[in-house]
Amino acid sequence: MKKQQSTGKYWAIGIIAVVVLVLLWMFGTYNSLVGLQESVKNGWADVETQYQRRADLIPNLVETVKGYASHEKNLFEDVAKMRSAWANAKESGIDAQIAAAKGLDGVLGRLIAVAENYPDLKASQNFLALQDQLEGTENRVSVARTRYNEVVRTYNTKIKRVPGNIVAGWFDFTEKQYFESTAGAEQVPQVKFL
Repeated sequence: MKKQQSTGKYWAIGIIAVVVLVLLWMFGTYNSLVGLQESVKNGWADVETQYQRRADLIPNLVETVKGYASHEKNLFEDVAKMRSAWANAKESGIDAQIAAAKGLDGVLGRLIAVAENYPDLKASQNFLALQDQLEGTENRVSVARTRYNEVVRTYNTKIKRVPGNIVAGWFDFTEKQYFESTAGAEQVPQVKFL
């Protein structure tokens, strides 16, 4: 009888040990997912910071170019609209911000292309300084987007792989969106003068 009681104890201890191990695994996986989710948020905050820096430079760049290319009224209006769209997208979430950032990319490319057609403007110290700042910001934007996409890839992989997908499903961890370029972004903007 004593032997049966001691065997029962070992089974109970074994079951408790397995339950404890499963709970430890679950807590570890959950904490890992939370850490990755926060890394995604931090990565996006870095992207936002660089886009905001760029948005802050744009009015100065526009004013500098305006003096030389006053007949490009539509372009300046488009730049203002896209800059406003970026500012307004902050309350609408990452998807809206990505769309606004892509729109801003396009009009900014057109603005730089227009500036290239004015030799006096290209020689202006103000324009050169703004262009250098903008180029530096564009590099920062590129680095921030790359880092963001790397963190999103790590997070998305973790929530899709077994056994992490089990915990992700229980606690509603959802896939995050990558920052991808729009179709045709690789093409140089066309500048047409009236």
